[in-house]
Amino acid sequence: MSGQQRRGGGGGGRGRNDRGAEKSQYIEKVVTINRVAKVVKGGRRFSFTALVIVGDGDGQVGIGYGKAKEVPTAIAKGVEEAKKSFFRVPRIQGTIPHPVQGEKAAGVVFLRPASPGTGVIAGGPVRAVLEAAGIHDVLSKSLGSSNAINIVHATVAALRLLESPEMVAARRGLTVEEVAPAALLRAGREGIADAKSKADAGVGA
Repeated sequence: MSGQQRRGGGGGGRGRNDRGAEKSQYIEKVVTINRVAKVVKGGRRFSFTALVIVGDGDGQVGIGYGKAKEVPTAIAKGVEEAKKSFFRVPRIQGTIPHPVQGEKAAGVVFLRPASPGTGVIAGGPVRAVLEAAGIHDVLSKSLGSSNAINIVHATVAALRLLESPEMVAARRGLTVEEVAPAALLRAGREGIADAKSKADAGVGA
C-alpha cells in the first residue's frame, strides 16, 4: 500500500486551524505499509509499520518509520519521526548540483543532474524522496535490491552526499568561480533572482 497527501486542517477552533496550517506546509508520502505479526502466549498480535517521507518541497526532506496497532497511528508516528530527521538538500534551478551515488544494504541509487523540463525520471520510492525535497529535474537509476525501504535509504544517502559549489569551494580553500562551471553559477544566480522576485510579488499582493 502506498499513498501521498498534504495534511490540512479543518474547522473546529483556532487551535485546530493553527495545527492544520502547520501540517499543510509539508508534503507527506507513504512509501510502504506492512502488517507484522508477533507470536505471544495468547496467539498472534498484529501491528502495522509505515515508511513515510516528509518534505517542504523546498530543499528539506526526512524519512520516518512508524509502528502501531492501527494504520493511521503508524503513519502519524512515521511523519513525526521524519520531521525530526529533516536535512537540507543543495539544489540549483530545481536539479542537483552534481552526479552522486548512494548505497544502503543491497540497494544502490545513482542520481544525475538534468536540464529544466526533464522531470523526475525515477521509480516510485526514489521519486517520492526527490519530489518531497523539491527536486523537479533529475535522472536516476536503481541497482541491486528492489526493496523499497533499501531504495529510499539509498536515495537519502545519495542526497546527503550532495555539495553546493559554495561548500566545495570552502572545503578546497578556493573561490566558487574556480570550482564550478560558469553555466552552473549562472543557473544558481537565476534561481535566487527568480525566488526573490516571487517573494517580492507576494509581499506586494
